[in-house]
Amino acid sequence: MMGRFVVLMVGTLLTTSAVAQQPFQCGRKGGDMQYGLDSKVAGLDQHTSTAGSTRDVSINIYEPLITRDDNFKPMLSLAQSVDVSPDQRVFTFKLRQGVRFHNGKLMTSDDVIASFERYKRVGASRYILELADHWEAPDADTFVITLKQPQPIYLEMLSYFTVPMVIVPKENASAPPLQLPPVGTGPYQVSDYVPDSYVKLRRFEGYQPDTRFTDASGFGGYKVARLDTVTERMYTETAARTASLETGEIQGMASVPTASQKRLAANKSIKLLRMDNYVVPITYPNLSFPPTDNLKVRQAILASLNMDEIMDAASDGDYKLNPSLQYEGTNYYSDAGKEFYNQHNPARARQLLQEGGYKGEKVVLLTTREIPYLYNSALVMSEQMKAAGINAELLVLDWPTALQKSVSDATGWNFFFTGWVTVVALGGAQSLSNLADPNNVDHPPGKTDAEFMQYFNQVSRGTTLAERSAAFAKAQYRMFDQAFAIPFGIMPAVIGVRDNVEGFKAYYHPRFYNVWLKN
Repeated sequence: MMGRFVVLMVGTLLTTSAVAQQPFQCGRKGGDMQYGLDSKVAGLDQHTSTAGSTRDVSINIYEPLITRDDNFKPMLSLAQSVDVSPDQRVFTFKLRQGVRFHNGKLMTSDDVIASFERYKRVGASRYILELADHWEAPDADTFVITLKQPQPIYLEMLSYFTVPMVIVPKENASAPPLQLPPVGTGPYQVSDYVPDSYVKLRRFEGYQPDTRFTDASGFGGYKVARLDTVTERMYTETAARTASLETGEIQGMASVPTASQKRLAANKSIKLLRMDNYVVPITYPNLSFPPTDNLKVRQAILASLNMDEIMDAASDGDYKLNPSLQYEGTNYYSDAGKEFYNQHNPARARQLLQEGGYKGEKVVLLTTREIPYLYNSALVMSEQMKAAGINAELLVLDWPTALQKSVSDATGWNFFFTGWVTVVALGGAQSLSNLADPNNVDHPPGKTDAEFMQYFNQVSRGTTLAERSAAFAKAQYRMFDQAFAIPFGIMPAVIGVRDNVEGFKAYYHPRFYNVWLKN
């Protein structure tokens, strides 16, 4: 019964999207849209990079078999259909016909197999594919995954879009991590990429919109590239990015600072677009490097923190406290472990330090100035730690270097600062996957907490939402209790665009399809 429900869920979406008689119509064709990113792009290898800056570009150039719609439900993308066996072990995908890569080659099941095999080797969320017993391609238009055991939410897992399983040409699939050539099937292709400066995209003339849909939704649906080119410029200085929008040098920008919003809102040439629940600033401890390999030290650090002060500095006062890895009102929301959140108890911290035998060892906070809310979070946290007697020190690097160090270097740092954007929105197992084997970001291989993994597996394999939600709450409690990760709160996103930009909508990453510039 559950397998049939999953198929109907995807099928229903297709049916309801097809009821309108006319597809979405974009306006004027042509022009170059200049868009200001708020950080450097950490490469274009969408299989391996967890950075939001990578997705800021890649969602316009790559596509997966299955993605999520605006309501975060699975929707078909490069797959024409999916059939799930009654025992929920066999998933048969039929591919869309006539899909071409940016190099002109037709996509076939050979490309899908090669892409999945690369993702299983190096993909950031490869645990999803380790659940498969095998996969095969009976013909050029069919791709079949057979699981080791039933997985009721496997389509949800495959549609995970934080580091999605995008399909790339077979000949590129042997590329080492972070070196994947940026050739996809999306509406835009890479024209020029200058690291630390800009990425220029151009319209892919061979792109065929998905006519099962009548409009874009999430990262799928009916997508049309009307802009000739899109130049995504990397601004690490917020003031420079804001000034460029005001002068018209750029037509859109990410992360309008709170202090500038009132001024920009009064400018009739600028529109402000807002998402209330956008990002959860979060920090991970390094469990393999002293002194954060000591549970009592981690618990002491958590006890010392005042989340109001941290979030106020991170957001210029525009924030909500939230003792959870989910947004309130969503399926997996729980406040389990809230007693560990926002303790601001230096006395308790000192007691735990004494119990843990802390001798004043340095605690290094790895962050970047290029993303102000990360730097400000780390700065305030370090001062609160010092007030509790902890020898805190900042290590400030450029964003790509900081991210890479957190992934590949188990020494020289104790906390890494980042933000959960799409991770939170996806819910369920996907929202816990950064803390789970084999792609955990804060645990060296083999050191993930066994109890946490037990709950994580229950979230992944539970047959009902009630079962999965209960297991999620237990996993979240374990995270707080063991201080595996420390979420600070919730920040909104405010995006600015010039008044000649049409069709652009606030979302987790800038979607340049179904967007045009007025004369």
